Amino acid sequence: MALRSHALLPRRYDDRKVLATTVDAWGRALWLLCPDAELVPNPYGRPSPVPRRRPYDALLVISDAGAVQERVLRNVTLHVYDLDALPNGRIILDGYGGTDEPNTQIYGRDGRPRRRLSMGRAMGFLMADRLNHLWSAYGDEGVFADPISSAGLVRWDSGGNRRWGYTPPEGGRHIVDVYALNVGDGVAHAAYYPTFPLLQAHADGRIHVRKSRVTGPSGIAVHGDDVVMLGGDGQHDRLHRCRMTDQDVLVVDEAVLTMPNGAPLKRYARPVGRGRRLYLHGASSKQWYVLEV
Repeated sequence: MALRSHALLPRRYDDRKVLATTVDAWGRALWLLCPDAELVPNPYGRPSPVPRRRPYDALLVISDAGAVQERVLRNVTLHVYDLDALPNGRIILDGYGGTDEPNTQIYGRDGRPRRRLSMGRAMGFLMADRLNHLWSAYGDEGVFADPISSAGLVRWDSGGNRRWGYTPPEGGRHIVDVYALNVGDGVAHAAYYPTFPLLQAHADGRIHVRKSRVTGPSGIAVHGDDVVMLGGDGQHDRLHRCRMTDQDVLVVDEAVLTMPNGAPLKRYARPVGRGRRLYLHGASSKQWYVLEV
């Protein structure tokens, strides 16, 4: 099965460094660019761009079905790791602002900061839906060290107020590290260490935990009772087509995911799961691809 091209950052931005990128709940590709950043070695992977000074003004580029818009975000104080779009034209940024400093900033439509807040350590995912729900998921360095992160999966309203944190049902395992997250309108699905069940969490507080035999998936797409898990079992390009029952996630088929031209899928950045769609980019953060269930 082959990916499809979804969005490409125009070449006129080639002189800017991409601090963070995602695809939002409306299917728009977002890139946050810094006019003055340097590449800093990363012991865990590729060098990462870091602003030379803070605060700084960042350029947000939005690609909506090929139509490109720009917006300047003023006085960014974070070394940004992640971003997402909120309803009513707002933008949320996650990053590092310094010891004991808030790690999240919310910006208004006018590009000016509206709120700074702390949303926990070791945040691996920050994803909003179109209904004013915001979900954050965490790794073990946060779960075991920070009271905000300790639930593993947390739901906020789009103003940054905490509304819910995951507590496993009787006999269930606590989240240690969320490996994959999918967010649709009013619902999130997460696969987490140590046993990698599929957690279904609704915005009204209902949860459903199903056993799955796919260990360590990197991405999830969900449509009704159909689930596709990418990666897992040590095979980064393996697609597991599954069907949810009341208690289990059953694998019904497997395939190999390729690039649009049929070339092998190389290592990729963390996928973004939005309902039935899974978005990926590879070594270049300027090109997004999509798989649809």
